Amino acid sequence: MPLTRRDVLLAGLAGLAVGRSSPSAAAEPEPPQTLGVVLYPWDLSWSKWPEVAAAAGLTTIALHAAVRLDVLVRFVQSDAGQKFLSDCRRLGLAVEYELHAMGDLLSREFIQLDKTLFRVDATGQRNRDFNLCPSSPRALEIVAEQAVHYAQLLAPTTGRYFYWPDDGREWCHCDKCKGLSASDQATIVENAMVVALRKHIDPKAILCHISYHYTLPPPKQVTPHPGLFLEFAPISRSYKASIADRMASLPQGDPYPTTHGGYLDLLDENLKLFPKESAQVLEYWLDVSLFSGWNKPAIKLPWEPAVMQ
Repeated sequence: MPLTRRDVLLAGLAGLAVGRSSPSAAAEPEPPQTLGVVLYPWDLSWSKWPEVAAAAGLTTIALHAAVRLDVLVRFVQSDAGQKFLSDCRRLGLAVEYELHAMGDLLSREFIQLDKTLFRVDATGQRNRDFNLCPSSPRALEIVAEQAVHYAQLLAPTTGRYFYWPDDGREWCHCDKCKGLSASDQATIVENAMVVALRKHIDPKAILCHISYHYTLPPPKQVTPHPGLFLEFAPISRSYKASIADRMASLPQGDPYPTTHGGYLDLLDENLKLFPKESAQVLEYWLDVSLFSGWNKPAIKLPWEPAVMQ
């Protein structure tokens, strides 16, 4: 049965990837649903996370790196990391890695060798600060090679890979890129990565296209590779109103929608391009750093069960 936007939203509000794992004898199996949590490695100083996650009915724990991947690599290779992975295997939990990765996939040091690898900023200067220039064949080659490298160090158990752009940052304004949206530019890079992953790691690998901040709208001029799946991340939504309340105003700073209705429209546009069956929603119900404005000491996590339902 085709999945509607309502199916996607209801699944996402509970942290699910869309797709039900209850095929009938006459039907093709559908993608299994994912009910997961995204954690930093230091969250795992509480060693009971795998047991509690499994007891709560979660299927997946994803580890996150916001800036540098070496922190995650070091954790995974440590005794504590190996125990975490062993506990997840024992409990039947999948492990994934959701990563803002561009600074590691294209080292900023390369600007000493070739400035054209990097983006042109709004002032017209080549700048190594964020993301890259998707019109540089060499930049795409390096990023794809490094995606394969990190896929070997941080190997998900699901065949799903997450190499996100730099967090909420702009893309390239060079003569070749300036007519392309942030989503178009991100998709060019993602297409290169998923081709490399399928060639060198797993012929069935799929890679996340995150709809988030500058990449909230879908790409318009670049066709996504069939191996890309959508992760919709409404980080600036209001947690005092249902996402279905179209008139609810957004309290924070995404550059495109100003209401929940704007978010829903962008989700509709994305689901015309990316498969509904593999799409998932990244929600922030448990993100105390968000609710604390990324300040410490953190506030007590607010919880609105009626809104969540």
